Amino acid sequence: MAELDDVIAAVASSPAIQAKRSIGLVSEVLGASGWVDGPGDDGAAVDVGGRTVIACGEALWPQFVRADPFGAGVAAVLTNVNDVAAMGGLPLGIVDTVVADEATARTALEGMRYASGLYDVPIVGGHITVCSGVPPSISAFALGSADALLSSTHVRAGQALVVAACTEGTMRDDFPFFPSFDERGQDLAEDVRLLADVARKGLAVAAKDISMAGLVGSLAMLLEWGTFGADVSLEALPAPRSVPRAWWCTCFPCYGFLLTCEPDRTDACVRAFTSRGLSAARVGGVDGTGVITLSAGGRSLPAFDLTAERVTGLTRAPHTPGRETATGDRRPTTARSGAGGSIH
Repeated sequence: MAELDDVIAAVASSPAIQAKRSIGLVSEVLGASGWVDGPGDDGAAVDVGGRTVIACGEALWPQFVRADPFGAGVAAVLTNVNDVAAMGGLPLGIVDTVVADEATARTALEGMRYASGLYDVPIVGGHITVCSGVPPSISAFALGSADALLSSTHVRAGQALVVAACTEGTMRDDFPFFPSFDERGQDLAEDVRLLADVARKGLAVAAKDISMAGLVGSLAMLLEWGTFGADVSLEALPAPRSVPRAWWCTCFPCYGFLLTCEPDRTDACVRAFTSRGLSAARVGGVDGTGVITLSAGGRSLPAFDLTAERVTGLTRAPHTPGRETATGDRRPTTARSGAGGSIH
């Protein structure tokens, strides 16, 4: 019973979730936009000659870059690869920008090189400015391709909610990040590409990677576009045994994804991950209440009410229908540049 109360309190006080509200600035300046052809999903989907290309980007927190440039370099690749995967895409390449003194820049690039090898995605270009006396800055951008799109616009009430994660690893002491690099190693490259296969087979229709906002905050972003709600069982949630649920529900796991699927595809979706030695389970379902409810020990408590507060505050414009593929997956006709995928 105390575990549920601890998770609710951790979500309510999470600075990472609070920070997501600043994303609304994008809509204030650029105006309302569709959630596939603009901000809202983990990446922007662009139709290029009949193929769907995924574009996304991340800017690393300057304090993190200064404290751990190697880790920031790793994160620059990791976050982009996960964003492409969450859209049902395969990562094709990374472009980076680095502004820092030589020592910091060198260490950050070494981190990117390490992650590039780990995830089997090449660093294909970028920009570097070596200078001293300024806060270090790292950004990275990814390009991917998708045969079938996973998008928050596909979420509907009645769908099952699945969580897939690598629960092998050790939580960092200084930052709410749960790495699995040593434990999964080269398997991570195929782990992230698994979501493209899940999308192609129609085992899931929507996904979001669990990032800085943690599991509940990331779920709120997944449901925000349609003001959907969900019930989540903490007892069914895949989680490391050594990590308190309150930490796990508010951390950034190296590999963690929320997926929604039709009820008759749920078991196959879960097996797609467990067959590779990852943890996955149906943890609840999507509903139309607008409230994310957590349950454990026979009790249920609201964790986030989307009818009363927003997460990102992005303004959604009516979607312009794109072409439909043979499997019914929507392909966008255009994409607004600049904001898509910038929501970690």
